[in-house]
Amino acid sequence: MGLAKTEMFTDEQNEISLFAKAFGHPARVAILEHLFKINSCVCGDLVNEIGLAQPTISQHLKELKHLGLIKGNVEGTSVCYCINTENWSKMKDIMNQFLNQDLLKTDCC
Repeated sequence: MGLAKTEMFTDEQNEISLFAKAFGHPARVAILEHLFKINSCVCGDLVNEIGLAQPTISQHLKELKHLGLIKGNVEGTSVCYCINTENWSKMKDIMNQFLNQDLLKTDCC
């Protein structure tokens, strides 16, 4: 299989692709929804809430944190996660510009 060749694309195209990846798995969507619902940091009840094994939840949290959509703070022996509101707003702006492109166009074909 070939390389992704991300260097062929603009920074914005790569960024949109990475943000879209966050929504590419229902577990990540469920985690984000839960974090918004509780509107505070969560320190470990995600396994019970989402229903997946701890290593699976941890992997999804790692991916969301890597994308910058959530942030984690160490509290004792656990890591507490919450929405990174600054990056979430940035992601929304970027995705809205991309998704609203059709609103700027006139009739075609």
